[in-house]
Amino acid sequence: MGHGSSGDHTAPPAPHRAVRERVDRLARELVKFGAVGGVGVLVNLLVFNLVRHVTDLQVVRASIIATVVAIVFNYVGFRYFTYRDRDKSRRTREMSLFLLFSALGLVIENGVLYTATYGFGWDSPLQSNVFKFLGIGIGTLFRFWSYRSWVFRALPAREPVKRAETFREPERRKAAVHAPDGAPAAHR
Repeated sequence: MGHGSSGDHTAPPAPHRAVRERVDRLARELVKFGAVGGVGVLVNLLVFNLVRHVTDLQVVRASIIATVVAIVFNYVGFRYFTYRDRDKSRRTREMSLFLLFSALGLVIENGVLYTATYGFGWDSPLQSNVFKFLGIGIGTLFRFWSYRSWVFRALPAREPVKRAETFREPERRKAAVHAPDGAPAAHR
């Protein structure tokens, strides 16, 4: 058999297959992000309501405390569950960016609550929880984008398996040439 015609090579993935693989990876990432984020939302709301009912702190201050607790919880979940396969070589950079984007998310989240409470006077416990939850939702969209784009960077793509097959090709040709009965070793 001639060079490259051994039949062992797989065709490169069709464009629609490559797109599907990317969509599947993104879907898995969203599910993991959602699982950690969902528990983080519960932590955030539980701490918020606990601080509100146990202390005399104002609504937004109680919310900031709850958001900080949730940020710590979420970092552990994202680093060791959602993005455990991502680059871990620059932890100081990762932590700095995580804190920066988390702080921006905190401002978004608590800005919604601040506007509702002090801009419109909606400060009943139910209203506070609704706007806290709304703020978390808007902040989460920002966090998902920023964490996956800047904080937990993907490692470079691996070489396709086809590369490994072409690496072995000279070895196969040598074995075919040295077969005693002239038949290629692969067909014996």
